[in-house]
Amino acid sequence: MNRRSILNEKSFELTINRLCYELIENHNDFSNTALIGLQPRGANLAERIGSKLHEILGSKEILHGNIDVTFYRDDFRRRENPIVPQTTSMNFIVEDKTVILIDDVLYTGRTVRAGLDEILAYGRPRSVELLVLIDRRFSRQLPIEPNYVGKTVDTVETQKVRVEWEEIDGKDQVYLETE
Repeated sequence: MNRRSILNEKSFELTINRLCYELIENHNDFSNTALIGLQPRGANLAERIGSKLHEILGSKEILHGNIDVTFYRDDFRRRENPIVPQTTSMNFIVEDKTVILIDDVLYTGRTVRAGLDEILAYGRPRSVELLVLIDRRFSRQLPIEPNYVGKTVDTVETQKVRVEWEEIDGKDQVYLETE
């Protein structure tokens, strides 16, 4: 298996910082904005983005939650190995708020579609924006495009994009695996 680096530790940190400043440009004080991470790995990115925004903006509190889309997936009952659900952590409603849905890798768009379905259980948002660390742009099965992109990568179906987090894997990095 071949591995090629997409983001090393330094570029990983710079990318997170850039995404945060893009969010600040568009959402100012975040008074009517909520960050929602898609479990499992989008939650890591949402946590990192939320922490960095808090660091940049000071004491400003930003609504932040995580949702697990397992039971909203269109392939939930079609898999050989069942998906293990993660924890949903949403202690607010999204009624009339701008929601920034966050995931680590955008591939087919199916996880994001499931996330959109689940968000509606928490109210009707004013709008929903999508932030992803990596966009695999030529592999979409649904018409879903991100508003904020860390890095765009052109891949073929047999390749895998792996995002590693310091908190889980010991190092922040993204690489492309080819069989």
